[in-house]
Amino acid sequence: MTNQTATHFREYGGLLAVPEKKALLWLAERMPARVNSDHLTLLGLISMFAAGGCFWLAGWNRYALFAVVAALALNWFGDSLDGTLARVRNRQRVRYGYYVDHVIDLGGTAALLAGMAMSGFMTPLVAAALLSAYVLVAAETFLATHVRQVFQLSRFGFGPTELRIILSIGAIRLFADPWVHLGGGRFLLFDIGGIIAATGLLAAFLYSAVRNTRRLYKEEPLGKQ
Repeated sequence: MTNQTATHFREYGGLLAVPEKKALLWLAERMPARVNSDHLTLLGLISMFAAGGCFWLAGWNRYALFAVVAALALNWFGDSLDGTLARVRNRQRVRYGYYVDHVIDLGGTAALLAGMAMSGFMTPLVAAALLSAYVLVAAETFLATHVRQVFQLSRFGFGPTELRIILSIGAIRLFADPWVHLGGGRFLLFDIGGIIAATGLLAAFLYSAVRNTRRLYKEEPLGKQ
């Protein structure tokens, strides 16, 4: 589905996009008047940094992993609802919202992965590779939004909401055992997950880059000399 703003379309393709949109509209329509979009954006930022901090603390006390799950839920609430609330109340600031949301996403993701790396549940090299892959996808998305006026929120059916759920499940699994056994070897669960995620992000980057390049090539044919 798509949602139009003043400057671009927001394209939702996540597996949970339809029920999520209904839930967000229900919440936005019942949000107290004293709560505005900036409050929710700030909640999204604080909760993502909290998730990274709780991952770090979980290196000493695994019960902090349950706080990670709570922080990710709060991040969904703030990060997903701020734009919906602005649209429901017709209080949109399109450029401001677009810029601030994605600056926060970049900083929050870096903080989250730093917390994972410092926790010992993910090796720093894997965390750095995953962050690099995420930044590649983010950069390509921003470029595509600028030249095609379409902001794509998901890749291959997975968007921020689906990824938060997967990460929450992984955090709960870490509480029981942070290791997995494959081919006679023992590996960190989040190293395996991080490598898979980084590979998926790189595939998404290449797919989207090739697709958008082809579309733009066709949309801007060279005239006869």
